[in-house]
Amino acid sequence: MKLERSQKLFEEAQQYLPGGVDSPVRAFKAVGGTPIFIVRGKGSKIHDEDGNEFIDYVCSWGPLILGHSHPQVVKALKKAVEQGTSFGASTELEVRLAKLISKAFPSMEMLRFVNSGTEATMSALRLARAFTRRDKIIKFDGGYHGHSDGLLTKGGSGLATLGIPDSPGVPLSYTQNTLVAPYNNIGDVKQLFERYPGEIAAVIVEPVAANMGVVLPEHGFLGGLRQLTRDSGALLIFDEVITGFRVAYGGAQSLYNVTPDLTCLGKIIGGGLPVGAYGGGRKLMEMMAPVGPVYQAGTLSGNPLAMTAGIETLNVLGQPGVYSKLEEKTSKLEDGIAKVASEAGVRLRTSRIASLLTAFFTGTPVTDYDSAKKSDTALFSRFFTHLLAEGVYWPPSQFEAAFVSLAHSDEDIKRTVEAIGNALKAV
Repeated sequence: MKLERSQKLFEEAQQYLPGGVDSPVRAFKAVGGTPIFIVRGKGSKIHDEDGNEFIDYVCSWGPLILGHSHPQVVKALKKAVEQGTSFGASTELEVRLAKLISKAFPSMEMLRFVNSGTEATMSALRLARAFTRRDKIIKFDGGYHGHSDGLLTKGGSGLATLGIPDSPGVPLSYTQNTLVAPYNNIGDVKQLFERYPGEIAAVIVEPVAANMGVVLPEHGFLGGLRQLTRDSGALLIFDEVITGFRVAYGGAQSLYNVTPDLTCLGKIIGGGLPVGAYGGGRKLMEMMAPVGPVYQAGTLSGNPLAMTAGIETLNVLGQPGVYSKLEEKTSKLEDGIAKVASEAGVRLRTSRIASLLTAFFTGTPVTDYDSAKKSDTALFSRFFTHLLAEGVYWPPSQFEAAFVSLAHSDEDIKRTVEAIGNALKAV
């Protein structure tokens, strides 16, 4: 596989962009080698600047649940572009998408669109602090909720990949009100509430962790968080930026039957364009300006292109049988990985929910960030390199999730399993 054009572009990019990238994981630091520069995508495939074709399991890190350049989305976007790209004023499209989301997520009686998941979680926490008149929050070790200063402590995903425990440039005063507990450990959360009575404004959690790799909540964990927050007068915030419309049409909260006070969304609701949203009960959301005193604004929030792509994506996802198809495809992939790993004698555990999965290179169960970090990252790096050479683009980090889309065919899954088998034998 040649990467001459990508290598040249990467060298040039490093002159103008820090590390040659606009998001750290793209630099392939965790896996080595030359990052691929993508020129186009269609369906389940992407093509790079050197003419290589890959079966894509990154899917823009989750938004492209329909696959690349879905005809219905593209057609609607072309029409929307002709009408104008941004107005900085209200449009009917915002109302239409908000209604679709609110219907799918009954806990979101009202919501506010922003431009990223980072904005969504940052704004939700500001609202929670204003509503409760408290300062402290609880997050979980390895949980990543965007790069706002108060949350950039013990994050997973890119931070785990690069080995950065916390980011320089974040003052201690910004994180001193951020308390951290192990994921899936309700006992430690209870101790924090006992240690800081009446001081905790909110608990923010990925209901299914996806930034330390995919880690499922153990029985009673989410329900326990709901009970603790309710008893103490704190709010429960579900960060469903990844899981929203991915694990089910109504997100993880519909699967686990736990209703948060606030929900943060992103990725899929923009159909591949920049987007975020946060929402909750009417009384809570009416604290936001211009109705209430809590300020948050954004020039491009609710822009017509993201709203259009989101509407079309959710319309497709709302059709009968869509999620059963995704389940079938991803189940085949998971079973195939387990089979070839066993044949190759490689210690590997898959963790999956719906069309979201991680292959951990470890022989022990993964239930939190500490157990995820026991994975053999050097082995994963070699695995990724071989897999890329086989024409499969897997997430370039042990601590990221792979995404399956409706565009992945049975033949794609078969080819992927064969490529994984070859890569495992090689490593």
